[in-house]
Amino acid sequence: MILFGVWSCYAAFGLTATSLAPLVPLIEADLSISHTAMGSIMGAWQLTYIAFAIPGGILLDKIGSRFALTTGVLIIACSALLRGFSDDYFSMLFAVMLFGVGGPIVSAGAPKIITRWFQGSDRGLAMGIYMTGPAIGGVISLTLTHSVLLPWLGSWQNLMFLNAGIALLIALLWFVIASRSSMRSAEALTRSAQDKQPLLIGALLKQPAVQLVLMMSVGVFMVNHGLNNWLPSILQTSGMTLIEAGYWAAIPTVIGILGSLTIPRLATPGRRFEILLGLGLAAAIATILLQFTHPVLQTSGLILQGLARSSLMTVLILTLVELPGIGDKYAGMASGLFFSAAEVGGVMGPIALGLLYDLSGNFSFALTLLTGISVGLALATLRLKRLAQVRPVQRDES
Repeated sequence: MILFGVWSCYAAFGLTATSLAPLVPLIEADLSISHTAMGSIMGAWQLTYIAFAIPGGILLDKIGSRFALTTGVLIIACSALLRGFSDDYFSMLFAVMLFGVGGPIVSAGAPKIITRWFQGSDRGLAMGIYMTGPAIGGVISLTLTHSVLLPWLGSWQNLMFLNAGIALLIALLWFVIASRSSMRSAEALTRSAQDKQPLLIGALLKQPAVQLVLMMSVGVFMVNHGLNNWLPSILQTSGMTLIEAGYWAAIPTVIGILGSLTIPRLATPGRRFEILLGLGLAAAIATILLQFTHPVLQTSGLILQGLARSSLMTVLILTLVELPGIGDKYAGMASGLFFSAAEVGGVMGPIALGLLYDLSGNFSFALTLLTGISVGLALATLRLKRLAQVRPVQRDES
Protein backbone atom coordinates (compact mmCIF):
# COMPACT_ATOMS: atom_id res chain seq x y z
CA MET A 1 0.00 0.00 0.00
CA ILE A 2 2.83 2.40 0.84
CA LEU A 3 4.61 1.65 -2.44
CA PHE A 4 1.36 2.13 -4.38
CA GLY A 5 0.81 5.47 -2.66
CA VAL A 6 4.31 6.69 -3.51
CA TRP A 7 3.86 5.43 -7.08
CA SER A 8 0.61 7.37 -7.39
CA CYS A 9 2.17 10.59 -6.14
CA TYR A 10 4.99 10.27 -8.64
CA ALA A 11 2.49 9.45 -11.41
CA ALA A 12 0.76 12.78 -10.71
CA PHE A 13 4.19 14.41 -10.83
CA GLY A 14 5.03 12.84 -14.20
CA LEU A 15 1.64 13.48 -15.76
CA THR A 16 1.82 17.19 -15.01
CA ALA A 17 5.53 17.56 -15.77
CA THR A 18 5.23 16.06 -19.28
CA SER A 19 1.85 17.54 -20.18
CA LEU A 20 3.32 20.50 -22.05
CA ALA A 21 5.65 18.59 -24.39
CA PRO A 22 3.03 17.29 -26.86
CA LEU A 23 1.19 20.63 -26.75
CA VAL A 24 4.12 22.85 -27.78
CA PRO A 25 2.73 23.92 -31.21
CA LEU A 26 -0.74 24.65 -29.82
CA ILE A 27 0.50 26.62 -26.81
CA GLU A 28 3.03 28.56 -28.89
CA ALA A 29 0.27 29.52 -31.32
CA ASP A 30 -2.26 30.48 -28.62
CA LEU A 31 0.23 32.47 -26.55
CA SER A 32 2.15 33.85 -29.58
CA ILE A 33 5.58 32.82 -28.27
CA SER A 34 8.80 31.47 -29.84
CA HIS A 35 10.68 28.21 -29.28
CA THR A 36 13.08 30.07 -26.97
CA ALA A 37 10.18 31.43 -24.89
CA MET A 38 8.55 28.01 -24.79
CA GLY A 39 11.86 26.52 -23.67
CA SER A 40 11.99 29.02 -20.81
CA ILE A 41 8.46 28.00 -19.77
CA MET A 42 9.29 24.30 -19.82
CA GLY A 43 12.40 24.98 -17.74
CA ALA A 44 10.69 27.37 -15.34
CA TRP A 45 9.54 24.83 -12.76
CA GLN A 46 13.07 23.49 -12.45
CA LEU A 47 14.18 26.99 -11.45
CA THR A 48 11.83 27.18 -8.47
CA TYR A 49 12.53 23.51 -7.79
CA ILE A 50 16.18 24.41 -7.10
CA ALA A 51 15.14 26.90 -4.43
CA PHE A 52 12.59 24.61 -2.75
CA ALA A 53 14.34 21.21 -2.98
CA ILE A 54 16.40 21.50 0.22
CA PRO A 55 13.58 23.13 2.26
CA GLY A 56 11.25 20.43 0.92
CA GLY A 57 13.62 17.69 2.05
CA ILE A 58 14.00 19.25 5.48
CA LEU A 59 10.23 19.63 5.74
CA LEU A 60 9.85 15.91 5.08
CA ASP A 61 12.31 15.03 7.83
CA LYS A 62 10.59 17.44 10.22
CA ILE A 63 6.85 16.83 9.81
CA GLY A 64 6.77 13.43 8.09
CA SER A 65 5.58 12.24 4.73
CA ARG A 66 1.85 12.16 5.43
CA PHE A 67 1.36 15.93 5.51
CA ALA A 68 4.38 16.84 3.38
CA LEU A 69 3.59 14.65 0.35
CA THR A 70 -0.09 15.55 0.50
CA THR A 71 0.86 19.23 0.39
CA GLY A 72 3.28 18.63 -2.47
CA VAL A 73 0.71 16.88 -4.67
CA LEU A 74 -1.91 19.55 -3.89
CA ILE A 75 0.51 22.22 -5.12
CA ILE A 76 1.05 20.18 -8.30
CA ALA A 77 -2.74 20.16 -8.77
CA CYS A 78 -2.82 23.95 -8.40
CA SER A 79 -0.07 24.27 -11.01
CA ALA A 80 -2.07 22.22 -13.53
CA LEU A 81 -5.23 24.22 -12.77
CA LEU A 82 -3.51 27.58 -13.34
CA ARG A 83 -2.02 26.37 -16.62
CA GLY A 84 -5.53 25.90 -17.90
CA PHE A 85 -6.37 29.52 -17.06
CA SER A 86 -3.16 30.95 -18.63
CA ASP A 87 -3.64 33.30 -21.58
CA ASP A 88 -0.18 34.83 -22.01
CA TYR A 89 3.52 34.07 -21.50
CA PHE A 90 3.78 35.34 -17.93
CA SER A 91 0.67 33.63 -16.57
CA MET A 92 1.84 30.31 -18.04
CA LEU A 93 5.34 30.92 -16.68
CA PHE A 94 3.97 31.46 -13.16
CA ALA A 95 1.74 28.39 -13.35
CA VAL A 96 4.64 26.18 -14.40
CA MET A 97 6.96 27.69 -11.77
CA LEU A 98 4.43 26.74 -9.08
CA PHE A 99 5.01 23.09 -9.98
CA GLY A 100 8.59 23.56 -8.76
CA VAL A 101 7.30 24.28 -5.24
CA GLY A 102 5.38 21.02 -4.85
CA GLY A 103 7.49 18.79 -7.07
CA PRO A 104 10.59 18.57 -4.85
CA ILE A 105 8.53 17.41 -1.88
CA VAL A 106 7.40 14.41 -3.92
CA SER A 107 10.87 13.79 -5.39
CA ALA A 108 12.59 13.89 -2.01
CA GLY A 109 9.83 12.07 -0.18
CA ALA A 110 9.75 9.02 -2.43
CA PRO A 111 13.35 7.83 -1.82
CA LYS A 112 13.04 8.68 1.89
CA ILE A 113 9.98 6.46 2.27
CA ILE A 114 11.47 3.63 0.21
CA THR A 115 14.77 3.78 2.13
CA ARG A 116 12.85 3.38 5.39
CA TRP A 117 10.63 0.49 4.36
CA PHE A 118 12.83 -1.58 2.01
CA GLN A 119 16.30 -3.14 2.29
CA GLY A 120 18.93 -4.65 -0.02
CA SER A 121 17.96 -5.47 -3.60
CA ASP A 122 14.30 -4.95 -2.67
CA ARG A 123 15.12 -1.29 -2.12
CA GLY A 124 16.40 -0.94 -5.68
CA LEU A 125 13.37 -2.81 -7.01
CA ALA A 126 10.99 -0.60 -5.04
CA MET A 127 12.70 2.53 -6.35
CA GLY A 128 12.45 1.15 -9.85
CA ILE A 129 8.74 0.43 -9.37
CA TYR A 130 7.83 3.91 -8.14
CA MET A 131 9.88 5.42 -10.99
CA THR A 132 7.43 3.80 -13.42
CA GLY A 133 4.85 6.25 -12.03
CA PRO A 134 6.13 9.34 -13.86
CA ALA A 135 6.97 7.16 -16.85
CA ILE A 136 3.36 5.98 -17.16
CA GLY A 137 2.18 9.55 -16.67
CA GLY A 138 4.47 10.50 -19.54
CA VAL A 139 3.13 7.69 -21.76
CA ILE A 140 -0.42 8.94 -21.20
CA SER A 141 0.56 12.52 -22.09
CA LEU A 142 2.55 11.62 -25.20
CA THR A 143 0.28 8.96 -26.71
CA LEU A 144 -3.23 10.08 -25.78
CA THR A 145 -3.04 13.87 -25.93
CA HIS A 146 -3.71 14.34 -29.66
CA SER A 147 -5.35 11.01 -30.45
CA VAL A 148 -7.88 10.78 -27.60
CA LEU A 149 -7.81 13.52 -24.96
CA LEU A 150 -7.89 16.68 -27.11
CA PRO A 151 -10.69 15.42 -29.39
CA TRP A 152 -12.65 14.42 -26.28
CA LEU A 153 -11.98 17.51 -24.16
CA GLY A 154 -11.94 20.07 -26.97
CA SER A 155 -8.95 22.17 -25.86
CA TRP A 156 -5.58 21.93 -24.18
CA GLN A 157 -6.95 24.10 -21.36
CA ASN A 158 -9.52 21.44 -20.47
CA LEU A 159 -6.75 18.86 -20.52
CA MET A 160 -4.92 20.88 -17.85
CA PHE A 161 -8.10 20.95 -15.74
CA LEU A 162 -8.35 17.16 -16.03
CA ASN A 163 -4.75 16.76 -14.85
CA ALA A 164 -5.50 19.01 -11.88
CA GLY A 165 -8.45 16.83 -10.87
CA ILE A 166 -6.37 13.65 -11.09
CA ALA A 167 -3.64 15.17 -8.89
CA LEU A 168 -6.24 16.24 -6.31
CA LEU A 169 -7.63 12.70 -6.04
CA ILE A 170 -4.10 11.27 -5.67
CA ALA A 171 -3.32 13.74 -2.86
CA LEU A 172 -6.37 12.49 -0.95
CA LEU A 173 -5.42 8.86 -1.66
CA TRP A 174 -1.92 9.35 -0.24
CA PHE A 175 -3.22 11.05 2.90
CA VAL A 176 -5.46 8.05 3.60
CA ILE A 177 -2.64 5.54 3.01
CA ALA A 178 -0.13 7.52 5.09
CA SER A 179 -2.60 7.78 7.97
CA ARG A 180 -2.12 4.09 8.78
CA SER A 181 -0.82 3.59 12.31
CA SER A 182 2.28 1.67 11.17
CA MET A 183 3.48 4.62 9.08
CA ARG A 184 2.82 7.18 11.79
CA SER A 185 4.68 5.08 14.37
CA ALA A 186 7.73 4.58 12.12
CA GLU A 187 8.00 8.30 11.39
CA ALA A 188 7.70 9.22 15.06
CA LEU A 189 10.83 7.17 15.83
CA THR A 190 13.04 9.19 13.46
CA ARG A 191 11.48 12.65 13.55
CA SER A 192 12.98 13.63 16.92
CA ALA A 193 16.57 13.48 15.66
CA GLN A 194 16.30 16.23 13.03
CA ASP A 195 17.60 19.26 14.93
CA LYS A 196 21.14 19.48 13.49
CA GLN A 197 20.36 19.47 9.79
CA PRO A 198 22.18 22.69 8.82
CA LEU A 199 25.42 21.28 10.27
CA LEU A 200 24.81 17.96 8.54
CA ILE A 201 24.21 19.64 5.18
CA GLY A 202 27.59 21.34 5.47
CA ALA A 203 29.26 18.05 6.42
CA LEU A 204 27.67 16.25 3.47
CA LEU A 205 28.76 18.90 1.01
CA LYS A 206 32.38 18.50 2.13
CA GLN A 207 32.44 14.83 1.08
CA PRO A 208 34.07 14.42 -2.38
CA ALA A 209 31.73 11.54 -3.25
CA VAL A 210 28.67 13.66 -2.48
CA GLN A 211 30.08 16.57 -4.50
CA LEU A 212 30.62 14.35 -7.54
CA VAL A 213 27.15 12.78 -7.28
CA LEU A 214 25.63 16.27 -7.22
CA MET A 215 27.65 17.36 -10.27
CA MET A 216 26.64 14.23 -12.13
CA SER A 217 23.00 14.88 -11.24
CA VAL A 218 23.20 18.20 -13.11
CA GLY A 219 24.31 16.39 -16.27
CA VAL A 220 21.70 13.64 -15.91
CA PHE A 221 18.86 16.14 -15.59
CA MET A 222 20.13 18.32 -18.42
CA VAL A 223 20.00 15.33 -20.76
CA ASN A 224 16.72 13.93 -19.40
CA HIS A 225 14.74 17.16 -19.18
CA GLY A 226 16.08 18.48 -22.46
CA LEU A 227 14.98 15.38 -24.35
CA ASN A 228 11.76 14.87 -22.37
CA ASN A 229 10.48 18.30 -23.32
CA TRP A 230 11.71 18.55 -26.90
CA LEU A 231 11.58 14.94 -28.15
CA PRO A 232 8.20 15.29 -29.95
CA SER A 233 9.51 18.42 -31.67
CA ILE A 234 12.80 16.69 -32.56
CA LEU A 235 10.85 13.85 -34.17
CA GLN A 236 8.63 16.29 -36.05
CA THR A 237 11.70 17.76 -37.75
CA SER A 238 12.26 14.34 -39.34
CA GLY A 239 8.87 14.55 -41.05
CA MET A 240 6.45 13.07 -38.49
CA THR A 241 3.01 14.46 -37.78
CA LEU A 242 1.98 15.59 -34.28
CA ILE A 243 0.22 12.30 -33.57
CA GLU A 244 3.07 10.19 -34.99
CA ALA A 245 5.66 12.15 -32.99
CA GLY A 246 3.61 11.60 -29.83
CA TYR A 247 3.55 7.84 -30.27
CA TRP A 248 7.24 7.60 -31.19
CA ALA A 249 8.22 9.86 -28.29
CA ALA A 250 6.51 7.39 -25.96
CA ILE A 251 8.94 4.60 -26.94
CA PRO A 252 11.65 5.70 -24.44
CA THR A 253 9.03 5.94 -21.73
CA VAL A 254 7.72 2.42 -22.36
CA ILE A 255 11.27 1.04 -22.49
CA GLY A 256 12.02 3.04 -19.36
CA ILE A 257 9.24 1.31 -17.48
CA LEU A 258 10.79 -2.08 -18.26
CA GLY A 259 14.24 -0.75 -17.36
CA SER A 260 13.00 0.66 -14.05
CA LEU A 261 11.76 -2.78 -13.02
CA THR A 262 15.09 -4.50 -13.72
CA ILE A 263 18.15 -2.21 -13.76
CA PRO A 264 17.90 -0.60 -10.27
CA ARG A 265 17.43 -4.01 -8.65
CA LEU A 266 20.65 -5.18 -10.33
CA ALA A 267 22.53 -2.08 -9.17
CA THR A 268 23.81 -3.56 -5.90
CA PRO A 269 26.97 -1.94 -4.48
CA GLY A 270 29.19 -4.57 -6.13
CA ARG A 271 28.14 -3.72 -9.69
CA ARG A 272 26.50 -0.31 -9.34
CA PHE A 273 29.28 1.68 -10.97
CA GLU A 274 29.60 -0.61 -13.98
CA ILE A 275 25.87 -0.14 -14.54
CA LEU A 276 26.23 3.64 -14.22
CA LEU A 277 29.03 3.57 -16.79
CA GLY A 278 26.90 1.57 -19.22
CA LEU A 279 23.92 3.89 -18.77
CA GLY A 280 26.06 6.96 -19.47
CA LEU A 281 27.36 5.42 -22.68
CA ALA A 282 23.82 4.39 -23.68
CA ALA A 283 22.67 8.00 -23.28
CA ALA A 284 25.58 9.22 -25.43
CA ILE A 285 24.86 6.76 -28.24
CA ALA A 286 21.14 7.62 -28.09
CA THR A 287 21.74 11.33 -28.69
CA ILE A 288 23.91 10.46 -31.70
CA LEU A 289 21.34 8.10 -33.24
CA LEU A 290 18.50 10.61 -32.79
CA GLN A 291 20.22 12.88 -35.32
CA PHE A 292 19.43 10.37 -38.10
CA THR A 293 16.08 10.01 -39.86
CA HIS A 294 16.47 6.32 -40.74
CA PRO A 295 13.73 4.44 -38.81
CA VAL A 296 16.07 1.70 -37.53
CA LEU A 297 18.63 4.20 -36.20
CA GLN A 298 15.94 6.42 -34.72
CA THR A 299 14.23 3.51 -32.99
CA SER A 300 17.55 2.28 -31.59
CA GLY A 301 18.25 5.75 -30.24
CA LEU A 302 14.82 5.94 -28.59
CA ILE A 303 15.31 2.52 -26.96
CA LEU A 304 18.74 3.45 -25.60
CA GLN A 305 17.42 6.77 -24.35
CA GLY A 306 14.64 4.96 -22.51
CA LEU A 307 17.09 2.63 -20.77
CA ALA A 308 19.32 5.51 -19.68
CA ARG A 309 16.52 7.86 -18.71
CA SER A 310 14.78 5.29 -16.54
CA SER A 311 17.70 4.34 -14.34
CA LEU A 312 20.48 6.94 -14.27
CA MET A 313 18.73 9.09 -11.68
CA THR A 314 17.54 6.12 -9.62
CA VAL A 315 20.98 4.51 -9.38
CA LEU A 316 22.59 7.85 -8.49
CA ILE A 317 20.08 8.41 -5.68
CA LEU A 318 20.71 4.87 -4.41
CA THR A 319 24.42 5.66 -4.33
CA LEU A 320 23.82 8.88 -2.41
CA VAL A 321 21.41 7.64 0.28
CA GLU A 322 23.58 4.59 1.01
CA LEU A 323 26.68 6.67 1.72
CA PRO A 324 27.83 6.49 5.37
CA GLY A 325 25.93 8.76 7.75
CA ILE A 326 22.79 9.20 5.63
CA GLY A 327 20.40 6.23 5.57
CA ASP A 328 16.65 6.62 6.05
CA LYS A 329 17.10 9.14 8.89
CA TYR A 330 18.51 11.85 6.62
CA ALA A 331 17.39 10.54 3.23
CA GLY A 332 14.92 13.41 2.86
CA MET A 333 17.62 16.02 3.37
CA ALA A 334 20.11 14.21 1.12
CA SER A 335 17.49 13.77 -1.60
CA GLY A 336 16.67 17.47 -1.31
CA LEU A 337 20.34 18.28 -1.91
CA PHE A 338 20.38 15.92 -4.89
CA PHE A 339 17.34 17.43 -6.59
CA SER A 340 18.34 21.00 -5.79
CA ALA A 341 21.59 20.47 -7.69
CA ALA A 342 20.04 18.29 -10.39
CA GLU A 343 17.41 20.80 -11.36
CA VAL A 344 20.12 23.26 -12.37
CA GLY A 345 20.50 20.88 -15.29
CA GLY A 346 16.73 20.57 -15.48
CA VAL A 347 16.53 24.31 -16.14
CA MET A 348 19.44 24.46 -18.58
CA GLY A 349 18.37 21.46 -20.68
CA PRO A 350 15.05 22.70 -22.15
CA ILE A 351 16.32 26.28 -22.46
CA ALA A 352 19.56 25.24 -24.19
CA LEU A 353 17.77 23.02 -26.71
CA GLY A 354 15.23 25.73 -27.56
CA LEU A 355 17.92 28.39 -27.87
CA LEU A 356 20.21 26.27 -30.04
CA TYR A 357 17.27 25.43 -32.30
CA ASP A 358 16.42 29.11 -32.79
CA LEU A 359 20.08 29.90 -33.55
CA SER A 360 20.69 27.03 -35.99
CA GLY A 361 17.25 26.09 -37.31
CA ASN A 362 17.65 22.42 -36.29
CA PHE A 363 18.42 20.23 -33.27
CA SER A 364 21.83 18.91 -34.42
CA PHE A 365 23.91 21.23 -32.22
CA ALA A 366 21.62 20.62 -29.25
CA LEU A 367 21.90 16.83 -29.55
CA THR A 368 25.68 17.08 -29.95
CA LEU A 369 25.81 19.04 -26.68
CA LEU A 370 23.87 16.26 -24.94
CA THR A 371 26.26 13.66 -26.40
CA GLY A 372 29.21 15.43 -24.78
CA ILE A 373 27.43 15.64 -21.43
CA SER A 374 26.58 11.91 -21.53
CA VAL A 375 30.19 10.97 -22.26
CA GLY A 376 31.21 13.12 -19.29
CA LEU A 377 28.79 11.22 -17.06
CA ALA A 378 30.33 7.90 -18.11
CA LEU A 379 33.84 9.16 -17.33
CA ALA A 380 32.74 10.64 -13.99
CA THR A 381 31.50 7.20 -12.93
CA LEU A 382 35.08 5.91 -12.90
CA ARG A 383 36.05 8.64 -10.43
CA LEU A 384 32.93 8.11 -8.31
CA LYS A 385 33.73 4.42 -7.89
CA ARG A 386 37.05 5.30 -6.24
CA LEU A 387 35.59 8.05 -4.05
CA ALA A 388 32.67 5.95 -2.80
CA GLN A 389 35.08 3.36 -1.44
CA VAL A 390 36.63 5.93 0.92
CA ARG A 391 34.68 6.38 4.14
CA PRO A 392 34.38 10.05 5.21
CA VAL A 393 35.48 11.26 8.61
CA GLN A 394 32.39 11.16 10.82
CA ARG A 395 31.30 14.33 12.64
CA ASP A 396 30.97 14.33 16.38
CA GLU A 397 27.27 15.14 16.90
CA SER A 398 27.39 15.10 20.67
